[in-house]
Amino acid sequence: MTKPIIVINFKAYTEAEGPNALKLAELCASVSSESGAVIAVCPPVSELGAVARSVNIPVFSQNADPRVPGSSTGWMTPSMIKASGAAGTLINHTEHKHPMKAIADTLELCKGCGLTTIACADTVELAAEIAQYLPNMIAVEPPELIGGDVSVTDANPSVVENTVRSVKSVHNSISVLCGAGIKTGKDVRKALDLGAEGVLLASGVVKSKDPRASLLDLVKYI
Repeated sequence: MTKPIIVINFKAYTEAEGPNALKLAELCASVSSESGAVIAVCPPVSELGAVARSVNIPVFSQNADPRVPGSSTGWMTPSMIKASGAAGTLINHTEHKHPMKAIADTLELCKGCGLTTIACADTVELAAEIAQYLPNMIAVEPPELIGGDVSVTDANPSVVENTVRSVKSVHNSISVLCGAGIKTGKDVRKALDLGAEGVLLASGVVKSKDPRASLLDLVKYI
């Protein structure tokens, strides 16, 4: 995937339940095609396969667990994610956290399946620790700003800059994304100017009264 990248996490919002997930993913694909911007989506797990098989933009699972195929009821194995047609997965989102060993094990299983990984961290220190296990991307999101109206790029720009510096010092190949409060094209532009290579957001699109307009605004300054 080329950069910058905009990753839209549908979470478990009612606006993305059932057929609405595919409709929103198709809208993201349309704006991606129209603008040339790289937009990836993370639909609810229940709709992952349907979305992955229907759109031509990257589709990510919202979570993966450190489990191999077999008797693992209720777990989301990397193998299942790959078989669904998805390109990759989020790992350790602040709303679905894992201990470090589970993060490391999950990343290893995802590599074996050829999945692209976005590991989430809520601090600079955790991002640097996760970087040792070489995810493709690390998304830093201060939890107190998630879902709010103030972007991390305004409230705490140093966390973006310091995460970029810390992660790149571990391995320069890891892309750094930022999230929490990202809602506008200006927020995206600030993130890129601070050194991030993309953004991860949810409510700014999924709960927007006009998701298409919100998407077009997000890609305006890329």
